[in-house]
Amino acid sequence: MLAQVEQSTHVLVGQSPRIKNVLRMVEKLGRCRWPVLLLGETGTGKEVVARSIHNVNPVGPFVTIDCSSMVGPLMESELFGHVKGSFTGAVGQKIGLIESADGGTAFFDEIGELPLDLQAKLLRVLQEKEFRPVGSLIHRRSDFRVIAATNRDLAKEVEKGTFRRDLFYRLNVVNLRIAPLRDRKEDIPALIAHFLARHGRNHTLTQETLEAMISYDWPGNVRELENCIQHMVAINSGPLLHAAELPSMLQNHLLIKKTQYMTVAVGAHNLAKPPAEAFSHQHRDVPEAGRPPILPLNQMERNAILHALEYTKGDRAIAANLLGIGRTTLYRKLKEYQLAV
Repeated sequence: MLAQVEQSTHVLVGQSPRIKNVLRMVEKLGRCRWPVLLLGETGTGKEVVARSIHNVNPVGPFVTIDCSSMVGPLMESELFGHVKGSFTGAVGQKIGLIESADGGTAFFDEIGELPLDLQAKLLRVLQEKEFRPVGSLIHRRSDFRVIAATNRDLAKEVEKGTFRRDLFYRLNVVNLRIAPLRDRKEDIPALIAHFLARHGRNHTLTQETLEAMISYDWPGNVRELENCIQHMVAINSGPLLHAAELPSMLQNHLLIKKTQYMTVAVGAHNLAKPPAEAFSHQHRDVPEAGRPPILPLNQMERNAILHALEYTKGDRAIAANLLGIGRTTLYRKLKEYQLAV
């Protein structure tokens, strides 16, 4: 049975020890109102965790405040609201996100992106429970539970002077780190089933496709996995999803895996040859039936480069990756062997 906490379509899915620990913490943190700082890479599901914490005891609204999108002169108005006539275009009163969160939970996504001047104003709200809309002389109150999330190392940002130390300590009462998907691959089948149930139409994966997805490291984490499922469902007219329909990043991953397998297999075959055969002039010139000839090392290297470039349709960057060398080294070898590919 999948461990999960539901809030609309926001679901924590998984059976790994890491996700089970997160679920235990969600239950504990949902029964109190201490500030929580969620740490993790982009796409790991920090907002899902925040909503799950709120949903344990869903008092008041859950308001998401995307700090990375707050740019330009109107971001203070977005946070604190404004009164009519406070600036050009302010044709009426506007309630800000801070006031909207009163009595509930304010989720500050990517808090590390918040400018320093707004950090100071947010600190006052957290300390005094009051704020002043843009253009107003009257303070208003807003009392909410704060959950913040970041993919940055805020302690380092504090040392660099880009994040306020006092705000960091105010937010970092309890912190919870969300593991990247590559560190909890046992959750991938359950996540695939969850996203197929949401986006698919009775779709299933071939075994090859499932194995490819499990072996991939998912740098975009759960968000990338969901996008992958959406991509395959969108371009497939039948119920069975094949490896050929995976997005380009996973296709490149499969290509590298296959080439590495071929390289290891060829190396194992060569190592299995008896020493006398490996260095015999007779065997090099007149190979036994069914055995490949023994080639000089430079000829083998030249052939490997040609094969990699043919396999990648001339893409030198991917070819260098497959060969385990840098692009500069590949360019030097191309010149050395006079390969105008």
